[in-house]
Amino acid sequence: MALFMLPPLPPPPLSDPSYLRHRHWMQHALAQAAQAEQAGDVPVGAVVIGPNNQLLASAHNRREQDQDPTAHAEILALKQASQRLGNWHLNQCTLYVTLEPCPMCAGAIILSRLGLLVYGADDPKAGAVRSRLNLPDGPASNHRLAVLAGILAEPCQQQLQRWFAQRRHPH
Repeated sequence: MALFMLPPLPPPPLSDPSYLRHRHWMQHALAQAAQAEQAGDVPVGAVVIGPNNQLLASAHNRREQDQDPTAHAEILALKQASQRLGNWHLNQCTLYVTLEPCPMCAGAIILSRLGLLVYGADDPKAGAVRSRLNLPDGPASNHRLAVLAGILAEPCQQQLQRWFAQRRHPH
């Protein structure tokens, strides 16, 4: 069986109101990533937005803080949103995350039946949505996930690159 990768949805035109909304919520995810950075963790942030454009959850990586390998921003945000809604089906929700999800997070996103995934920077090492793997479009996926990539990609990528550069060459 051939596996093919569908490209993510193209970003909306700059004049499109949805683009401004996507930028707004990605800025919230970037602020969450800054909190992870301040706590000594990889700066990845995520927010879940409900069907009425309301903030349901916000989280950042907490692996170091919690000593938990599953404490990725996406996992924590999905849990918060599900608890707040009282339902694990997030088909009316949008997840904004600063970095393309890893295989664990992509699996959780698929299982949550998320309505839309919006992410900033591609992850060429561990991205499981398009860069290295395409779990949402794979044969094991039970959900067709809409994906919008590249929203505020440059600031998302710069935040990560700065953090890793500081770890490699501390002053």
